[in-house]
Amino acid sequence: MQEIKAVNDDKMKKLLFGLLFDAIGMVSFSIPVLGEFGDVIWAPIAAFIMTRMYKGRVGKVASILTFVEEILPFTDVIPSFTITWIYTYFFSKQEEEI
Repeated sequence: MQEIKAVNDDKMKKLLFGLLFDAIGMVSFSIPVLGEFGDVIWAPIAAFIMTRMYKGRVGKVASILTFVEEILPFTDVIPSFTITWIYTYFFSKQEEEI
């Protein structure tokens, strides 16, 4: 029972942090011209955070996509952390331990 609670806590923690990081990424979208310079700093940071939040192939692919999404102009509205969370917990085939 404790293990299920720990897994659910981890899911919620990743969701909340993901929403926060997506919001940080979108802040630069709200500041024309200056915001795009902030993306040069935020893109590698976001990619690094993504690899720490999600291990394995999912984390590697998501970090590359997050970096590209953050570095390209006008793509800041894509919530890459939230999309990765949804993919990980709803669409990814993970073997459940019994």
